[in-house]
Amino acid sequence: MQDIHTQKILILDFGSQYTQLIARRVREQKVYCEIHPYKVGLKFIKGFAPQGIILSGGPSSVYDKAAPKIPKEVFDLNIPVLGICYGMQLMAHLLGGRVQRSKEREYGGAGLEIRKTSTLFSGLAGSINVWMSHGDKVEIVPHGFSVTARSTNAANCAMQDEARKLFGVQFHPEVSHTPEGSKILGNFLFNVCECEPLWNMRSFIDSSISAIRAKVGDNKVVCGISGGVDSSVAALLVHKAIGKNLTCIFVDNGVLRKGEADRVEAMLKRHFHMNIKRVNAADRFLRKLKGVIDPERKRKIIGNEFIRVFQDEAKKIKNVSFLAQGTLYPDVIESVSFKGPSATIKSHHNVGGLLKNMRLQLVEPLRELFKDEVRALGKELGMDEELINRQPFPGPGLAIRIIGEVTRKRCDILREADAITLEEITAAGLYNKLWQSFAVLLPIKTVGVMGDERTYENVVAIRAVQSVDGMTADWVRLPYDCLGRISTRIINEVKGVNRVVYDISSKPPSTIEWE
Repeated sequence: MQDIHTQKILILDFGSQYTQLIARRVREQKVYCEIHPYKVGLKFIKGFAPQGIILSGGPSSVYDKAAPKIPKEVFDLNIPVLGICYGMQLMAHLLGGRVQRSKEREYGGAGLEIRKTSTLFSGLAGSINVWMSHGDKVEIVPHGFSVTARSTNAANCAMQDEARKLFGVQFHPEVSHTPEGSKILGNFLFNVCECEPLWNMRSFIDSSISAIRAKVGDNKVVCGISGGVDSSVAALLVHKAIGKNLTCIFVDNGVLRKGEADRVEAMLKRHFHMNIKRVNAADRFLRKLKGVIDPERKRKIIGNEFIRVFQDEAKKIKNVSFLAQGTLYPDVIESVSFKGPSATIKSHHNVGGLLKNMRLQLVEPLRELFKDEVRALGKELGMDEELINRQPFPGPGLAIRIIGEVTRKRCDILREADAITLEEITAAGLYNKLWQSFAVLLPIKTVGVMGDERTYENVVAIRAVQSVDGMTADWVRLPYDCLGRISTRIINEVKGVNRVVYDISSKPPSTIEWE
């Protein structure tokens, strides 16, 4: 069996908001890739041994004092390189070309005129639509390069040194607003880098099972089960690798949705026939969360307490040495600042809340995958559609959907409101069309009138978004009658709520979860 990682693309991140999209587009063409910070250095790049390198865009100018740069020697490794936007400008700058500030910036759609035959544009018409986002432009291309395309405001919109397999484009082929972008990236992957489409879920399963067996050996593994897609797929994959040496621990942490503990336990035993141990730890978690308002502290507390529970339970199982988790690639990306001085958006409970003195070694079989790839993996593993298509539910659960202090009473209020929200969205036939839909309990009270009496009660916000992988998301325009039923039912049926609002913000600038 050929290793799916023998052919891989290295994406060097210079801070573009679209970097994760580059990875998505590459993987869609069944080629494995990884994102790493631009400053990893020449030694890392050589050791990574990529089939090709993609330089992302970024907000900097190559002439900024602290402009992110890579060693010039990268272009002498005999590895194909594609520079996108800032990546093209940096390539030109380092190789002796000239970059300057444009008199007219280009943001948004533009027409591209292909002026010279290029492997990168093979099979495309002479004029195509592309998406621009830049203020600088390449005024003079480096020696040995030729200009292959232009736009209205940029005479040198694409360049190439085909002999050295170095290419640059000023536009963004990774975004959907560049309709032929996938073809351009495909030309780079297959015609320039000579990759093969080896990255698929069947190959991933075979490779992962071998890797898990090699790492774990005959030792025992515990896996935390939340009932969500990620932890369930991770558990099933590990189970296929080591069988009865896996014990799944389902922790009822007090911040699960209504009826979830019973439902999850029954479903997993029925579907997977695995060894599952249920631990009721609600009191333990709620005590730790008492008085805590800061969302990062909530995440860290819940992450740490999960590990403590696992360690406590693992002590009761002989020869347990490993903890399996459903960490995904976006979790890793969001928890690590790839852009040097930029701030971390939020820590993920799987990668940001681990104890420094944790006794168990980690097994994270999904940390290379995006969310939609996990669903495809679950399908390949034979999981029921009911579970595969469940909307994502965060590890910290309702704790990060309760803004402010987490108490048993506030959990009960949100549980009821959330259950009504999902019931009505499911009844409207919308559940499987949405990435996520849920209720949020706000830390404010408002005046209302119920039964001719003044009330001063809680506010619930409803959130519904569409997304492909959770990296970006658009708010959904739910039908008014559906929103009306949700609002009416929550106010009538959930004691302590007298107002319902709807969240109409997208990611970015907002995140999907409120905390």
